[in-house]
Amino acid sequence: MTRLATSFFFTLREAPAEAVAVSHRLLLRAGFIRPLASTSGLYTYGPMMQRVLHKVGRIVREEMDATGAQEALFPQLQPAEIWKESGRWTVYTQDGTMFTLKDGEGEQAREYGLGPTHEEAVCDFVRGMVNSYRQLPFHLYQVQTKFRNEKRPRFGLMRGREFIMKDGYSFHSSPASLEMTYQQMYRAYSNMFRRCGLNFRAVEADSGAIGGSGSHEFMALAEIGEDEILYCDAASYAANVEKAVSIPAHPEPVAPGHYEIRDTPGIRTVEEQAALLGIPATRIVKNILYVALGENGSRPVLVSIRGDRQVNETKLKNRLDCLDLRLATDAEVSEWAGVRPGFIGPDIEIPDLVKLVDRSAAELTDFSTGCNRDDIQCVYANWGQEGLVLGEVAELDTARAGDRCHLLPEAVLENARGIELGHIFKLGCKYTIPMGVLFAAEDGELKPMLMGCYGVGVSRLPAALVEQSHDRDGIIWPMSIAPYQVILVSANVQLAPQKEAAEQLYSELGQAGIEVLLDDREERAGVKFKDADLLGIPLRVTVGRDLEQGLVEVKVRKSGAVSKVALGECLAYLQEQIRLLS
Repeated sequence: MTRLATSFFFTLREAPAEAVAVSHRLLLRAGFIRPLASTSGLYTYGPMMQRVLHKVGRIVREEMDATGAQEALFPQLQPAEIWKESGRWTVYTQDGTMFTLKDGEGEQAREYGLGPTHEEAVCDFVRGMVNSYRQLPFHLYQVQTKFRNEKRPRFGLMRGREFIMKDGYSFHSSPASLEMTYQQMYRAYSNMFRRCGLNFRAVEADSGAIGGSGSHEFMALAEIGEDEILYCDAASYAANVEKAVSIPAHPEPVAPGHYEIRDTPGIRTVEEQAALLGIPATRIVKNILYVALGENGSRPVLVSIRGDRQVNETKLKNRLDCLDLRLATDAEVSEWAGVRPGFIGPDIEIPDLVKLVDRSAAELTDFSTGCNRDDIQCVYANWGQEGLVLGEVAELDTARAGDRCHLLPEAVLENARGIELGHIFKLGCKYTIPMGVLFAAEDGELKPMLMGCYGVGVSRLPAALVEQSHDRDGIIWPMSIAPYQVILVSANVQLAPQKEAAEQLYSELGQAGIEVLLDDREERAGVKFKDADLLGIPLRVTVGRDLEQGLVEVKVRKSGAVSKVALGECLAYLQEQIRLLS
């Protein structure tokens, strides 16, 4: 129970110009969040938001506890040595993702990182406490503040430098045990997001810097989402574009012809090549030179792909298992290949070169491609002829909407935008081998434990909900995570009957266990109604002029439905409405 007249409460008529996302604008205007010292990516959670976050956290904990997982808490400040053990210190510090610091000066100073994630910390904890298969499996989780040095923090709580996350880690003696917990988490996450009132979709995903053999993301569908999802409902398939697989449309047919060399002066793009040669882009093989960066230096990589397709650099990076990847510069192409970009052939020879051919190019016949000579292309080329040896074939294509579904070729992929709510991973031995997290198997042999990892963006979830659930007047919270169930508006506190009736009803609702916010401010009724709509609390009760007939007005925020209810029956009516909306 809270009274607005004696609470820290404010709303804004307009959101700052830099607030682009709907959730960012509305959460700022309603006073749920405020930027700290106008710093992008750092927010103070006001009392209303804290109530929302507590409810989200309760739902998360209930679903996790129901699976048998146990809550723990790990340090936010982590010593560099455990990250160096896993091999991730370089990865996370090289690109600046991790905030780092030292506890002193000189050679004796110890390095630390503010935890963006806690795989290393949990491994360090477990390896000193577990040694037998009899102690497996188990699952630890925490709800903890994380830190990531986002280069472009934006969209308010969507992408910040400090955020609240639920992260869990399970340990197993066998793949079957890991798979069982993974499926358990899939169901638990689905329950969490459903209970929070979100429209979401689970999709296959890339594991990124966390690693592992497989993962799923849970996406809230919203136009502002930074991730593209490709899906085929007919085949029950959905994947993040970084992971998605598809079958490109068939290449356009070409008239019969024979292999020959053609002059193509000055071309730079596939489109220019197609126009000059009079051939479709689907009959061109383009050859793109990359530089793969590893712990022991860099090496060139050549990718051959169909002319109308794009290389999925996430798939390529995973295939190469490199730290980073970039396109070769024009100068590097000239130095290594001896030609300008656009004229490299799939048969180019460069020291230490890795050659990969995407399936879209590997299946192509009668194609045009570079000949390793400036201003020259060959046409009607085929693999296995004229020295064109088909190299290692890989799945490197970027799937897109309109492609055929690889599981059901007669269907096509559709796309949507999504906000990542949660991510579950099968880590396997990625961390337990380098960190020596071992157990004695039943036969006495020491083996590395298998791990799973499961994360939920607790502070991002309310923002995603607001993106999906709002109107021109403000936020529309579902009953499950709304800061209050009811906002009680005393229309005119100067009128004693209205004030007294509002106070009496406020007391009755509180005693009945209803979460009620009393707007007893000395403001005009119109101001109070606008603030109530902006806050998005599911039910609004107004004690106003109808009191002369012994009635109060009840409005449902989501539907806008208004009912006149007898004051003495209001408690029972609200209890029923809360039940229906829960």
